[in-house]
Amino acid sequence: MKSNRVGVVLAAIAIAGTAIAAELFAPRQLMARTTASQSLETVIPKQFANWKLVPEISPVKPVDPEAFVQPPDPLSAKVYSQEVARGYTDGAGHIVMLLVAYGPVQNYKLKAHRPEICYTANGFRVSDKNSSSLNYSGGSLKVTRLIAERESRFEPITYWMKIGDDVSNGVVDNQISRLKYGLRGILPDGSLFRISTIGLSKEASFKLQDQFIKDLLVALPAQERGFFLGKS
Repeated sequence: MKSNRVGVVLAAIAIAGTAIAAELFAPRQLMARTTASQSLETVIPKQFANWKLVPEISPVKPVDPEAFVQPPDPLSAKVYSQEVARGYTDGAGHIVMLLVAYGPVQNYKLKAHRPEICYTANGFRVSDKNSSSLNYSGGSLKVTRLIAERESRFEPITYWMKIGDDVSNGVVDNQISRLKYGLRGILPDGSLFRISTIGLSKEASFKLQDQFIKDLLVALPAQERGFFLGKS
């Protein structure tokens, strides 16, 4: 009987301790509100290097763009959530599609739309996913590449994601980044950067996408590049 009472007491202490720890370590600061809100429509140029906007091109968009934010903070969704989807041509008949999606909250429940999930939900077959590095004039960027196919459409894709200031493409890396910010009491924001092409082979597509990314980074205002490249 005495051992049962001890067990009950210990269980109660454990439950109370868990509740207290959850309260103490619960993220309380929304990272999006500690930095200036990005105006992506303005920041991302519509013409740069050899690239010009093609207004009629519409990239595949996230299935549920409102999933970035949900109650109890609906105001942040209205003020901060942004999405830019554009098509560009290099003047030689090549088309590159760009999607940049930003959400103010990136915790375990509110996750940016990973392209492999987004495209699958849109009826595509996804294959050849792999990690790579893109070297540009200022350093190296970790990217993920994959192929999306539906009927006759063959669409190689390059993307990277940011959790707070960290470029974090993998599921495990994302969880580690969220935990790191959570232990500091911060709810990190998050971004998805996706570039894709159609009508070209896999090798030609990725070569063209790499050039597009390099040209875009050069064209961005210096003070805005951190939003695209992170600080990790």
